[in-house]
Amino acid sequence: MSSSITPSSPPTRRRYYGSCHCGRMRYIAFISMPPAAVGNDVDPQTTVRFYKCNCSTCHKMGYFHIRLPDSPRDFYLLSPLDLADLSDYTCFDKKIHWLFCSTCGVRCFAVMGKGHVADVDLEAALGKESNGKTTRVWKVQDENWKENQTGYLSVNAHTIEPGQEGLDLRELGQKKWIQYLDCKDFTGQDRYDFPHEGGTW
Repeated sequence: MSSSITPSSPPTRRRYYGSCHCGRMRYIAFISMPPAAVGNDVDPQTTVRFYKCNCSTCHKMGYFHIRLPDSPRDFYLLSPLDLADLSDYTCFDKKIHWLFCSTCGVRCFAVMGKGHVADVDLEAALGKESNGKTTRVWKVQDENWKENQTGYLSVNAHTIEPGQEGLDLRELGQKKWIQYLDCKDFTGQDRYDFPHEGGTW
């Protein structure tokens, strides 16, 4: 699939909760489903993307990427608020932090770039009328953030709480919305029909 396609129904932005297994790591991701477009030439700043990579890191971790189009406004870590309270693993160029819970070992997200603690109006973040209540969160820094260039944030789809309206991981495979990347050899083209060597469904 070299060009983009547009799913039949318009995207709806919803708040999705996720966590590690023990609940020490908790977050909110704002995701518009279905994806606004699917394809290899889609602008990553316009739609949510789901993909599986066959590099040794993602393969060993069993990581299922959700890439949000606007991470500073689409992802909020509820706990812990200090990333130093999480365990960290970096590999290869050592730029991406594959953070994980030191209690249960689950990886909820990976990040490259600066972040800070802020008070966020979650209703306003969803596009609703503000109720005046704010929630203290950790978030990536807005200033100079450009997805895949100055910053990187990937949510592990396996850590989204199941049963939330509008996001069923089974549907992603059924509708061929999962992109398979060849980041092991960098020879195969990105595709949506089946994984590259070393990758998984």
